[in-house]
Amino acid sequence: MITVTVNNQKKEIDTNHTLNSLLELLNHDYNGIAVAINQSIISKPNWGTHQVLDGDDILIIQATQGG
Repeated sequence: MITVTVNNQKKEIDTNHTLNSLLELLNHDYNGIAVAINQSIISKPNWGTHQVLDGDDILIIQATQGG
């Protein structure tokens, strides 16, 4: 098990998660979001290969409509 922080909440997850599999585990929709890990934006094409590591600080930002 590893510990990561997702939007300021600690989560314990199994090892060997990619960003895609973490989003699936969290039941998070992929549309209209941006993800930063340790203050670096991860581009969507890399979500399937980017490994989530112990201690990562993950920020999921949901786009909203408004004016």
